[in-house]
Amino acid sequence: MHLLTDFDLTKDQVLDILDLSSEIKANPVEYSGCMRNKTLIMLFELASLRTRISFEAGMNRLGGHAIFYSIAGGKFTRSETLEDGVKNLNEYVDIIMVRALKQEAVERIGSVATVPVINGMTERFHPCQNLADLLTIKEMKGGLEGLKIVYVGDGWCNTANSTMIGCSSVGMDVTIVCPDYPRYSPNPEIISKAMAHSDSEITVSHDPESGVAGADVIYTDVWVSAGMEEEKKKRMDVFPPFQVNAELVSHADPDCIVMHCLPAHHGLEITSEVMDSQKSVVFDQAGNRMHAQNGLLLWLLKK
Repeated sequence: MHLLTDFDLTKDQVLDILDLSSEIKANPVEYSGCMRNKTLIMLFELASLRTRISFEAGMNRLGGHAIFYSIAGGKFTRSETLEDGVKNLNEYVDIIMVRALKQEAVERIGSVATVPVINGMTERFHPCQNLADLLTIKEMKGGLEGLKIVYVGDGWCNTANSTMIGCSSVGMDVTIVCPDYPRYSPNPEIISKAMAHSDSEITVSHDPESGVAGADVIYTDVWVSAGMEEEKKKRMDVFPPFQVNAELVSHADPDCIVMHCLPAHHGLEITSEVMDSQKSVVFDQAGNRMHAQNGLLLWLLKK
């Protein structure tokens, strides 16, 4: 089985992974050898602090081995295709993680891989981040069903997509608060597919204050993601009203928590006052990248 998009997991499968992640996190010694003689290859077209270190450290904690390999430019070597490279990896490793600029690359790898493939991030989806987010929310709130999460910022981006799909699939209502431009609003096709994937409510708002009303979780991300650098000036003009600051947070539920998938730009999408407040669970969330991925790795290999 592969995890190429968030749609690949059912509600029950997500909950199984979260339960396993919690079990591994609570009992690290018991699981310290469960990946002995297992090898994870990490294919990176784009570098990442959290993705590389959380996967590598996690695999090491489980007794396995992780290998970093760059596929910058979309190829394994100057002349070898992704498909040919993966056919080699099928002979060497037990699981593949891919962080690529385009979803197409992950799909191509998955089409020829005979071992599980994990999407470590593309421009469309970020399923590992969502598993970490769900684990964090479950720990902080005691459950998931019936909660309201509000994503504030770029509604078109990968984190917004995975939040819509993954959070709605486990019974959370999701609101995307974003500028009223097609380029910054969620893809209608993904909204439609996410709604068919769950029974939860998914809404879009262009008014930050009314959008976060009643939110149990406020979530934000950078305004300029990887690959969008040419749009930076325009985005800096459009997104300031969607900053997560103390005033905006005051309109949410009094027990609301605040999340950010990092890296954060203090003073842009989130203020330091909020980022460093007691409502912030940003670094718990970052830590859970490793724990959620450990659960995912073991779950996929057991499958």
